Amino acid sequence: MDIVQSVIMGVVEGFTEFLPVSSTGHMIVLSDFLGIEQDSVTKAYEIIIQFAAILAVVLNYREKFSPQKIDLWMKLAVAFFPIGAVGFLFAKHIKELFSVPVVAVMFIVGGIVFLIAEYYYKPKEHFIDDVEKVTYKQALWIGIAQVFALIPGTSRAGATIIGAMMVGLTRKASAEFSFLLAFPVMCATTGYDIVKHHNEFAGSNLTVLLVGFVVSFGVAYLTIKLFLKFLEQFTFVSFGIYRIIFGAVLLMVYR
Repeated sequence: MDIVQSVIMGVVEGFTEFLPVSSTGHMIVLSDFLGIEQDSVTKAYEIIIQFAAILAVVLNYREKFSPQKIDLWMKLAVAFFPIGAVGFLFAKHIKELFSVPVVAVMFIVGGIVFLIAEYYYKPKEHFIDDVEKVTYKQALWIGIAQVFALIPGTSRAGATIIGAMMVGLTRKASAEFSFLLAFPVMCATTGYDIVKHHNEFAGSNLTVLLVGFVVSFGVAYLTIKLFLKFLEQFTFVSFGIYRIIFGAVLLMVYR
């Protein structure tokens, strides 16, 4: 992997990680398109840019990371449990699903789900607009919805946002809960990868890793802010349409 590829991958990771369009799906397709080999440098790079995205969440919501917010983090722990348990038990089977055709199909399926969800979604006055007011029961249902994100191309953000909307959160609160829920999920996956692949950092190009980290962090930080601004005026319909078109294009190109 060279510097140019590092920048491109960093931009895509930072931009798609917190949007309901599947960062994993985009990274799989982009790696294939750029002809990037899955070697030790690539694996170390993927770990680094995920860590950068985690820090973007911390910086954007630094006021939530305090002992006074323990109740919120207990709820996030409840939401994390389903995907943590299923991911641990079926890790090998999940990895077998990582392919462009699977990603393409799930892009289309996810897009259709978003369009259907938006068609029936009618915000009401009692809907929760503050993530700290989410109940434990709602957190659990959001966590169950997040399990679908284990299928490549589904989108962790998309699954959690849909789940949150369905249990009575506003679009903004759904997105924010998804951002915060990304923290324990990504810490778990990144931590596991670091332990499993720590030797691969030794032979890595530090410049490539540093560039990827900076780019991913900066883009992720700005994306979170812009995404919330977007939701003040628009729905998720555009993301549903994008997913369907992108998935259809992938099926045509990789058939």
